[in-house]
Amino acid sequence: MKDVWPLLQETDFPAIRREQVETLQMNLGYLCNLSCVHCHVAAGPKRKELMDQPTMALALQVAEHLNCSRLDLTGGSPEMNPAFRWLVEQARQGGLQVMDRLNPTIMEEPGYEWVGEFLADHKVEVVASLPCYSRENVDAQRGNGVFEASIKALKTLNGLGYGQPDSDLKLNLVYNPLGPVLPPAQGALEREYKQLLKEEFGLIFNHLFTITNMPIQRFGSMLVSKGQFDDYLQLLRNAYQPENLKGVMCRHLISVDYQGYVYDCDFNQMLGLPLGGQDRRLHLQQLLETPEFPRRIGVGEHCYGCTAGQGSSCGGALSA
Repeated sequence: MKDVWPLLQETDFPAIRREQVETLQMNLGYLCNLSCVHCHVAAGPKRKELMDQPTMALALQVAEHLNCSRLDLTGGSPEMNPAFRWLVEQARQGGLQVMDRLNPTIMEEPGYEWVGEFLADHKVEVVASLPCYSRENVDAQRGNGVFEASIKALKTLNGLGYGQPDSDLKLNLVYNPLGPVLPPAQGALEREYKQLLKEEFGLIFNHLFTITNMPIQRFGSMLVSKGQFDDYLQLLRNAYQPENLKGVMCRHLISVDYQGYVYDCDFNQMLGLPLGGQDRRLHLQQLLETPEFPRRIGVGEHCYGCTAGQGSSCGGALSA
């Protein structure tokens, strides 16, 4: 198979620098109950990598050191990490906002019935994957039965107050395209989602985030196997919008892997591109001992995915 990762070595993507770090994004491990075709992490039920509690404690120290206001928890399925609840409790006691990137089907798995009530009790913002309002499309991307399980879990969250008009429990959904195309306009798609999900299932939510698929890990490998990798990269390059540079998430975020190494974003983490594009990885402990936080951001060809069209970030489109 063609080696896609050396694309990091040469790029004409513009140089960018970090501003104030507001969000510490923590990948709690690659264990997941699903194996989605668009997953840039290549997460799945057989993955063993999980962040331990001492690393989580160190991350919380770094969040305080950098005056972060938000903890963004991702995976895999973050809730499958045995120390997930401890981390959320500690973060909330420390005054941090907590966001959980939830695969809603985990709430339907035996042993995870606690997830919804726990998130509500700790006022965790939920960002739930639902890549389409069509059963056929969701199951094609994520596996048979995923749509039905997702709808059931989202109804449970609605029942706990998530997404309700007068509630402070935020429920946002995530859309990913099925294949090597850019997402449609976020605003129009959100209106479609809200109308159809309410009419068909009585579901309500706050916002829809459209996220561009990155040519990394499982999705990148799928593109290579179908001979679509180069064409997809060219699509991203051709759709580049320079005005999106000012809103890319890496300007206000750093990403931590399950071992405690720090990156400019979750995508750079998956590519092994160290913080600032340096030659070696920086650990959380070293970050605590660094007098001046690195402002340079490591970039590669995949960065065109965040700046193509309406732009893309973990919070959805940049110019919706």
